[in-house]
Amino acid sequence: MLTNPSQVIIRNQDSLSQHKVLVLNHEADLLPKVLLDVAASVDALALDYHHYLHLAPHANSKLRCYFGHDLPHQDPLEREKYDTVIVYFPKAKPLAPYLFNLAANHLVPNGQLLVVGENKGGIKSLVKLLPEYFATGMKLDNARHCLLFGSSLEGSAPAMKLSDWVSQYQLTTPQGEISICNLVGVFSEKRLDLGTELLLSHLPTLSGRVLDFGCGAGVIAAALLKAQPSLSLECVDINAMALASCELTLAANGMTAKVYPSDGLAQTTGKFNGIISNPPFHDGLASTTSIAQNFVTDSAKQLQHNGIWQIVANRHLPYSDIIAAEFGQLKVVADNNKYKLYYFQHK
Repeated sequence: MLTNPSQVIIRNQDSLSQHKVLVLNHEADLLPKVLLDVAASVDALALDYHHYLHLAPHANSKLRCYFGHDLPHQDPLEREKYDTVIVYFPKAKPLAPYLFNLAANHLVPNGQLLVVGENKGGIKSLVKLLPEYFATGMKLDNARHCLLFGSSLEGSAPAMKLSDWVSQYQLTTPQGEISICNLVGVFSEKRLDLGTELLLSHLPTLSGRVLDFGCGAGVIAAALLKAQPSLSLECVDINAMALASCELTLAANGMTAKVYPSDGLAQTTGKFNGIISNPPFHDGLASTTSIAQNFVTDSAKQLQHNGIWQIVANRHLPYSDIIAAEFGQLKVVADNNKYKLYYFQHK
């Protein structure tokens, strides 16, 4: 089943006839594969690892699938060029200019840019957001509660440099000052959010192999290693920009950890002496509760004997019942008016 934005692209696929196409920030469907009905070839770059895993099994000689913040092994002066680049307008609006710059670096002169997104997702402001090296965006379609805009590459775009898209700032934590490197599109308030502050104010003493689940820009990872530098830390996230941010944050603080993508805990292996997290699900929806359930269930399987599991979560999420069902006991170490800090030690 194609998402609504993908269905709008299919309605306008005639403009892709025999084109070499690049799809950026695609969703969890098979749109890139379907486009092979008209396009000569399609490359797809997912910034969400779950979206990449959905498409990757369908890769073939005409469909190449990638995950990351950029296409791999690109020489800035010899980037592969495409007749058309399709951009899915990002949910995090600050990420849009990054994607447009990336698209421009991969388009042939006068190449076609297509941008699609849901009406409620900010795409209505596209004309103001497009950089000057693109022609004025023209509305091509309005269907399925989505808009499709078209443009073309008229000028030369700045070369892609990750350093142009990162903000670096100092953050005061209970463990001391740390430097945070935050790329566009990654959640950051430039101060400790209440949940992370609660977690870091009650960090347990850990040892051995520790997992930071949903690492984001690396705030918890850097604080952990500042307090306990001998830890063998692994940091996972589903978002490519978050993973790149975490790597930059660790480097800025002179720290090292293994940073890699994982859809839940699926790409982690073995058992951990500690699992620490401010899990990236906060809205209380049914799908979110399911993700939380899977995280707790998988954590229970991968926690070493005497291992410590500690997470902070919104008070309204049903963690108490889930944790009690999986771990058989529940300890709330601390709480505030918005969050609870849950702790378990595997005896």
